[in-house]
Amino acid sequence: MLFELVGKILLECWGLLVEAAPYVLFGFLAAGLLKALLPVEMVARHLGSRSVASVLKASLFGIPLPLCSCGVIPAAIGLRRQGASKGASAAFLVSTPETGVDSIAITWALLDPIMTVVRPLAAFVTATVTGLLINVLPDEEEAPAAPQAPGCGCSGSACGETPAPSPSLRKRLADGLGYAFGELLGDIGKWLLLGILLAGIIAALVPAAFFARHLGGEYTSLFLMLLAGVPMYICASASTPIAAALVLKGLSPGAALVFLLAGPATNAATLAVVARFWGRKITAVYLASIALCSLVSGYLVNRLYAATGADITTWVHHGAEAGSSPWAALPAVLLLILIGRNFLPRPSGKSCGDC
Repeated sequence: MLFELVGKILLECWGLLVEAAPYVLFGFLAAGLLKALLPVEMVARHLGSRSVASVLKASLFGIPLPLCSCGVIPAAIGLRRQGASKGASAAFLVSTPETGVDSIAITWALLDPIMTVVRPLAAFVTATVTGLLINVLPDEEEAPAAPQAPGCGCSGSACGETPAPSPSLRKRLADGLGYAFGELLGDIGKWLLLGILLAGIIAALVPAAFFARHLGGEYTSLFLMLLAGVPMYICASASTPIAAALVLKGLSPGAALVFLLAGPATNAATLAVVARFWGRKITAVYLASIALCSLVSGYLVNRLYAATGADITTWVHHGAEAGSSPWAALPAVLLLILIGRNFLPRPSGKSCGDC
């Protein structure tokens, strides 16, 4: 019985991995190109004023960048240190972990086209509202040094290194792809696999239509997903297979969106750093605006699906059937090899303590 259950869970996990792997690899390829062509240092030059435009730019810049909740903290604080307004840096801190090219690609694979469009749009609106509200607050004394979330590492400009002379395009592309399939995949890969494991457990153990029967109230499901997402540390890519598994068990698309927005942006580690660096008032506004915008976005998304008659589960099942070809396993195997490579011992490099 136990072996049968474990086998069922592993089979569900493998199906999710096969389905998502091509889009995950494409997302990390795009992430490498972004790293090469859109350095954070260039972004900082556009975010210095306390204007609405600086917040809009910060929200927009953050959407495609593939940084998780952990990695975005030193980047956002670095932007603030380089002259970005507190509203712009906070907007960047919200939009970046809530979405990214990698999570957008996996949203297309595991959810549906509507959610693929709505997710970054909701992240942009949430980040913009948060940044604008924070910009009107009076300044508080900020911490003298850039703190990090527990367990986070940083490198490059996030550690405070002096910028080196601009390398050639060829070297930037090589470094960008090396970063995407090395450091970034190492940071996100383990969380992605954990998300797929949790999704597989949900798919194997939770009865069909469980959430529709027990969380049939729309507002109840929205609030419960908010409560589940706020303290949880989970990156945008890892939250997607979990949301897909919940939707297949009857959770509404709007409640799934609440989880996708709140989880990556409001985990306990991020809130602790925001409170230390920006102050308690800004932290309260940060959390309240994300919670409110997530709930409103979830409610509106449910209205959108109801108005269009779209069924998100139809797309999810279609994706699973499309991944049944034997050739579909190759990207999954490649992804596992790339993730596993990051767990191999390697020569120690420069750490933040050397910065």
